[in-house]
Formats: sequence, C-alpha cells, structure tokens
Amino acid sequence: MNDPLPEHAVENRNYWDSMADQWVAPGERHWKQDDPTWGIWSVPESELNMLPVDMTGMRAIELGCGTGYVSSWMVRRGASAVGIDNSEKQLETAARLAQEHGKAIELIHGNAETTGLPDQSFDFAISEYGAAIWCDPYSWIPEAHRLLGPGGSLVFLGTHPLAQICAPLNGDVCGRELVRDYFKLRRLDWRDVEIDPGGVEFNLPISKWIALFHETGFVVEDYHEIQAPAAETETRFYATAEWAKQYPTEQVWKLRKVSS
Repeated sequence: MNDPLPEHAVENRNYWDSMADQWVAPGERHWKQDDPTWGIWSVPESELNMLPVDMTGMRAIELGCGTGYVSSWMVRRGASAVGIDNSEKQLETAARLAQEHGKAIELIHGNAETTGLPDQSFDFAISEYGAAIWCDPYSWIPEAHRLLGPGGSLVFLGTHPLAQICAPLNGDVCGRELVRDYFKLRRLDWRDVEIDPGGVEFNLPISKWIALFHETGFVVEDYHEIQAPAAETETRFYATAEWAKQYPTEQVWKLRKVSS
C-alpha cells in the first residue's frame, strides 16, 4: 500500500473526502438494515443474491467500502470482513458505525487497485459502487483475483455502460441520445462537467469486461442488468425512473476464480 497513487486515485480521494459528510446519513440507514438492498433503486437482496446466505468462516473483503455497510452485512452472515477505501473521511464514518453496532471490521485506508494484502487472503470479494466504478478495471480486477483463493468469488455492482454512453456531456441525467463511443469506453472524467461535477470513473464495453475476466482467470457465473422498479417515479442520481424502466442503469457481475 506504499505504492504512489495514480492520478485518478488522488483525484477521487480528494473528491470523496470533500463530500463524505453527504454519505453519513445513508450509511447510518444502511447499517440499520438486516436485509440488504442494492444500487440506486434499492433492489432487494432476494432479487440479486449478491451475498452467500451463510458466510460462516468465510474471509471477505469489500473493495471500496465507503461507510462499510456491505461489510457489516457480511459480518452478520458470519464472515470475517476487511473493508478498504480510498477516503479517510469515509472510513471515519465506517469505524464509528462499526463501534456503535458492535461489529468487528478491519478497515484499511488504501487503494483497491494495489491493496498490499497477501495473496489468496480471501474467499469472497465484493464492490458496490466502490472499486467497481472508481478504480481502473485493468488494475483492480487482477488485484481482486490475486486476493482470492482458488474457487473464490468476486461480485460487483456498478453503472451499466449503456447509461454512460447516454450520459450528456454536461453531466445531466441520461437521455435517449448516444453521446459517447461505446467501443472506446474506459475512463470518464467528470471534474469539469457543468452539472454535478465529480471524480474520475471507469467502465468498459461488455465484451471487454468478459475478455478481461477471461484473461485474468475468472469465469462468469451470472450477470444482471438492473432497471427501475415499476412503481418508482423519482430521479436517482444519473437517471430518471422513466428512463431506467426502459434501459439498464446498473450491472451486476458474479465471477469465480478458476481453481487451476
């Protein structure tokens, strides 16, 4: 973890430290949940099955843990959990909530692209809008593979590539016009957009995700494309409910490390 941070990680660290206070209340709310919900539309765990039902004895890591609520859900299922995050301010909230709820989670301030943790330290790795979008996939996917033992699982949820090629260049919510080159999709720099400027995100065309998994040594066990629930009417972050009922806003990948 002593490697110098790449430029995008420095930018994202500053960005998340500066806005960590905005995520305290959502973190507190998620920590109180016994039943996980996922993504911007709060999809129930019963629909996505992101976590094993029984994690007793499992070693788990959350890559980009933020306020740590996913780690808390894994601990409640019996896992020993480690959460790593690029934002020290986010980890302060995670540490406070872990103490308040009596959950033992090891929290590490660092970059999920280069954790510095030992090879094959974990059985399960997960990211919800953490490393899944804020880290370069050509760095963090191989790092997750290195951290997992043979047969270990990686599950992550992030923005669907269609949503990002439909995101206006001014930072407004997704529209019906394709504004980016799908096949060149990789790094999205939101620092200078007019509406809701942010940090530096990453995504890939679906075919390139699959190629990366294959080259790294993962097999795809499942894939979900998430849409807004039928009863939803509000705009959430980067998409209106109307748009998100017709097009996927998020994707979930479920991978397993090849044993041999």
